[in-house]
Amino acid sequence: MAFSYKNSKGQTYLLHMRDVTLRGSGKVQRIYFFARKEGKGSLDAVPSAYKVIENKKTGLPVLKKV
Repeated sequence: MAFSYKNSKGQTYLLHMRDVTLRGSGKVQRIYFFARKEGKGSLDAVPSAYKVIENKKTGLPVLKKV
């Protein structure tokens, strides 16, 4: 089961992770994002050194380094 976060508006978001290749340098970078539906790359817990915060305007959760 993926890590879920319920925002102040009552919507539930699930945490995902994906490794992407940057176009200019070819470097591989790991990205974390929240989605409403569970899909490929879903995570069971928040990675260490990160915490979940909520955008006050939109209610969208984001990860922030501690």
